[in-house]
Amino acid sequence: MKNPVIPFVLIMVMGLVLMFGLSFKGLNDAEKIANGETEEEQGGEVASTPEDFYKNSSCIGCHGGNYEGGAGPALTGVGEKLSPEEIKDVLKNGKGIMQGGLVPEDQIDAVTEWLSTL
Repeated sequence: MKNPVIPFVLIMVMGLVLMFGLSFKGLNDAEKIANGETEEEQGGEVASTPEDFYKNSSCIGCHGGNYEGGAGPALTGVGEKLSPEEIKDVLKNGKGIMQGGLVPEDQIDAVTEWLSTL
């Protein structure tokens, strides 16, 4: 007679190994970010346009794939509601649930200009 508990134990062990493995990877990535390493130094690609940056960052998670909003406000027409200086301030310092510093300093002007034209 086979023991019906064995598959559940194996799944549990595999889940724990996966959980700890991903946790250590996340800690390693967090240390690289905290030390100021760029994506390029980490082996990633640097976005060439503001739209590429948007699509490859966490922005899309809150503002949507078509800039329609979700957890964050819609970005279409944001240039009509906010001045470029106000947009830049939000990108630097955050607002509401959005934290500041999500856009690298060297890309903030380009992203601000791009958002102003959506």
